[in-house]
Amino acid sequence: MAVSPVYPLSNRPVAMGVNGMVAAAHPLASQAGLRMLMRGGNAVDAAVATAAALNVVEPYMSGMGGIGLALVYLAGEGRVRALNFSGRMPKSAHPDRFTEETKWTGILAPLVPGSVAGWLTMHERYGALELDEVFAPAIDYAENGFPITNLNARVMRTSAERLSEFSSVRLIRDGAGKPPAAGSRHGFPELAESFREVVRGGKESFYRGALADRIVGGNQELGGLFTHADLAEYDAEWQEPISVDYRGCRVYTPGPNSSGFQILQTLKCLEGFGDEDVVFQHPETLHLMAESIKLAATDRIRYAGDPGHVRVPVAGLISEGYAAAQRGRIDRVSAAGVSGEHYAREVAATALRPGNPEEYDGGMTTHFATADRDGNVVSVTQTLGAGFGCGAAIGGTGIFLNNMAFWFDLEEGSPNRIGPSRRVDFVVAPTQTLRDGEIILSMGTPGGWGILQTTPQLLTNVLDYGMNVQEAIEAPRLRCPQGRELHMEERFPPHVRRALEAKGHEIVVLEPWSMSVGGAQGIRIDREAGVFQGGADPRRDGGAIGW
Repeated sequence: MAVSPVYPLSNRPVAMGVNGMVAAAHPLASQAGLRMLMRGGNAVDAAVATAAALNVVEPYMSGMGGIGLALVYLAGEGRVRALNFSGRMPKSAHPDRFTEETKWTGILAPLVPGSVAGWLTMHERYGALELDEVFAPAIDYAENGFPITNLNARVMRTSAERLSEFSSVRLIRDGAGKPPAAGSRHGFPELAESFREVVRGGKESFYRGALADRIVGGNQELGGLFTHADLAEYDAEWQEPISVDYRGCRVYTPGPNSSGFQILQTLKCLEGFGDEDVVFQHPETLHLMAESIKLAATDRIRYAGDPGHVRVPVAGLISEGYAAAQRGRIDRVSAAGVSGEHYAREVAATALRPGNPEEYDGGMTTHFATADRDGNVVSVTQTLGAGFGCGAAIGGTGIFLNNMAFWFDLEEGSPNRIGPSRRVDFVVAPTQTLRDGEIILSMGTPGGWGILQTTPQLLTNVLDYGMNVQEAIEAPRLRCPQGRELHMEERFPPHVRRALEAKGHEIVVLEPWSMSVGGAQGIRIDREAGVFQGGADPRRDGGAIGW
């Protein structure tokens, strides 16, 4: 590991605690999780309380109408488990029923919601507190209101026009019929009652009972594709995560249909460079990072999809041999171009082509993490897709449905083509890192396809440069969206940007703290000292709290 002698200190101190930690995208959600820990609950209780609270205080990012993925490190079992609650398209979702517009906005866009199944599956297996206690903070915030932050106000204001075609736009308006102003108090009473129904009836109510009737009925009333069978047959699934060795650590992320393998590919490519190539904010290091990201993204576009319908050659993609071959394709002098961040039938002749891993087979989202005194850690990324998902909250439930159909392709030939009961190529990818069999780091971020580019930067900030988790989150980030464009936050020094331009990168300067490169949260665990460190992203409303 090469540790840079100088890197920028964080603007806010790293949060610390000795009994537990919660790091989420809104302080009230972090407090909800912390309340569970302080009442004797564990990391799973805290995770479900945090997830539900985020539905209220960050209503445009995630919620009961959304989907997600979780990693759960179980200290007593000494292992990481992945929980997939990423939803499925309805059974009648044939490609010819969709356009680019209708898979983005409107009632055709939702997948069957998976979040409730995910939350309750975790809680049923590992939770310690009763459901009414776990959901109490979310119910309180929804029923009695919560203070509107500047970010809340901005997103509700900019979303109002998109939501205006649905009567549920009233949910994001105040008594005067306007989006609530920063500093005002706002609630979601209908959502509070839906939470109560989940507490009373659990998954049975949401997927087969009273709430299911209202969700399916409201969806069909607007012309949607949901049927009772679509909901009744859905459940979350425990899966084995995938992982790679990286500089003496083991980094885990969910397997397909998550695209987390792109993160692992990027790390394996970077691992083969020498210490002289691992220098914080050095143009050569940033060039290697960008080119490694491009290679991994190109493979993800080629291979990623629902493993129930396409073969994703994960073993080859994250293998040592393939990483060495891919590393050899990087030109240290000149930047490569890429076709973009998702499938396109026509690709420029100068764009990178995917490699052949078969030879080596041998937006609007939120992320949070919780950790308890027994050593359990839960890392969750959950989403509605776009802000307020498809734009419709249905059946008087207060539940906004996701628009994750947007992340499917319509083009023939794509491994991620939309289709009946399919799971989407899911860019969500929480990570957990272990050393000598014990967890040392939970890290993740929202950010659409950028999740898969931001996360390797976060991990290398900690594992290569020795930053604390808050410093790692605040450090400037870059993103490679298309062609030779390289988006860089303004805080990268001008001489660094000029040196990268000399290699052919087309630099686009972002604002100093850009939401386009994510909104990360993380927890670092020092077992020897008995200390938790928590970090939260100032690019959004994040807050980490320990005790």
